[in-house]
Amino acid sequence: MSRIQKTFADLAAQKKKALITFITAGDPAPELTVPLLHALVEGGADILELGVPFSDPMAEGPVIQRACERALKFGVNMHDVLGYVKSFREKNKHTPIVLMGYANPIERMGMQTFIDAAHAAGVDGAIVVDYPPEECVEFAQALQAKDMDPIFLLAPTSTEERIKQVAKVGSGFSYYVSLRGVTGAGNIDTVEVSERIASIRKHVKLPIGVGFGIRDASTAKAVASVSDAIVIGSRIIQELENTPAAQATEAVRLFLSDIRKAIDEIDA
Repeated sequence: MSRIQKTFADLAAQKKKALITFITAGDPAPELTVPLLHALVEGGADILELGVPFSDPMAEGPVIQRACERALKFGVNMHDVLGYVKSFREKNKHTPIVLMGYANPIERMGMQTFIDAAHAAGVDGAIVVDYPPEECVEFAQALQAKDMDPIFLLAPTSTEERIKQVAKVGSGFSYYVSLRGVTGAGNIDTVEVSERIASIRKHVKLPIGVGFGIRDASTAKAVASVSDAIVIGSRIIQELENTPAAQATEAVRLFLSDIRKAIDEIDA
């Protein structure tokens, strides 16, 4: 059982929903990445998504694009990202970390080299936006051989065939993108999300996390009431953009604490 699978099993036993957070590695400064990861856990995060900076983040809205640009100006690359995970693991052995990014940095490193290095650093899963499940069975199996989970995105426009393929190849959890568009855009229609998740569950037996558009405690609670997890990213990065670096860790911890409290009010 992977660390992600155990986390969801433990939360289900406690009748709690998972809180998944996203930050971009190296933003707002490389030396803040590991402290921010710890602060997110202190604020109530169950699973951490760590974005790998990339020059063409096609699924991201302006907020995360800016985060990537800032990190790239510091020269942050895949080796640095894995180094942050390794440093985080010195104090935290149990919170799962999922790398989220794009195929290019993995291809440059080499698939198996990346997988071996990620496992050694303490990574628990990967979301590769431009790796469709139909085309990366080998990658998924190689991750799972190291007890890491390949996690795939599903969207309002996903066909039944795509959903079945995600059910076949993915593990850990499935990430439902609640909006048509990029990260940080629009408002969530909870009724539509609930109906769509019900149709996904016909094929996908994994926990389903919902992301894109969750901005505050009320939307977090509403979405968590119809899913297994919520994913919040752009709003955290906006918090970092509006906070002096010296106060960054405390700001995200306090912000996340309100989200945690809201979703824990749900009778799972």
